[in-house]
Amino acid sequence: MSYRLDSALLNYIIEHNLRAGAQLPPLNELSAQLDINVGKLREQLEVARALGLVDVRPRTGVRFRGYDFLPAIRLSLLFALALDKSYFVAFTELRNHLEIAFWHESVARLTDADKAALGELCRQAWQKLNNQPFIQIPHQEHRKFHMGIFAHLDNPFVKGLLEAYWEAYEAVELNTYADLAYWQEAWTYHEKILKHILENDAEAALQAFIEHTQLLRHRNGANAPTSPFLSEPTQHAG
Repeated sequence: MSYRLDSALLNYIIEHNLRAGAQLPPLNELSAQLDINVGKLREQLEVARALGLVDVRPRTGVRFRGYDFLPAIRLSLLFALALDKSYFVAFTELRNHLEIAFWHESVARLTDADKAALGELCRQAWQKLNNQPFIQIPHQEHRKFHMGIFAHLDNPFVKGLLEAYWEAYEAVELNTYADLAYWQEAWTYHEKILKHILENDAEAALQAFIEHTQLLRHRNGANAPTSPFLSEPTQHAG
């Protein structure tokens, strides 16, 4: 089946079956091949770059990066958040349903090394939370723990959406939420989820995840931060 896009540049990539890392011809040469002027080609190049499809560098020229869903969804999502912070709540609901839908498939693919890595993230997180008086927010551990459960999921669209959630999480500055009780509760649930995974009980782990999101969704958001995207407190799930 052949697809024709409203972009001569993207059609060129498709028709030439380019692989990630492939070099495209110089713009003047490509312009002649595609029979469009260089100005129009530059416009199409900017769109392709915004979608994360190409790299444009002064010395190396244009290279095809391969396909990744995240750049396109991230751009759209961050724009939506700038327009209306409530979009984060809606996207969080989508993310939660995706994790539930793909939970069993993803957990079944975890290796012993993956499980050990999840355990190490729990250890690192508690170390930061107990580091009195210099408590640190274990945001990177938080993101890595959740994404680690889906590390071997072979679906670029689902993984792109899940990664986009964490980009949005950072954009609305929830990674700087400083309520210690919130983080202690979150990591208690993470440990519970991991415990069930280690027991090969994916269903119990899933139920712990669902409880986790339901409880945190209904937490009092009075101490939540504000940001350029947030003019008032919001509620969220971890």
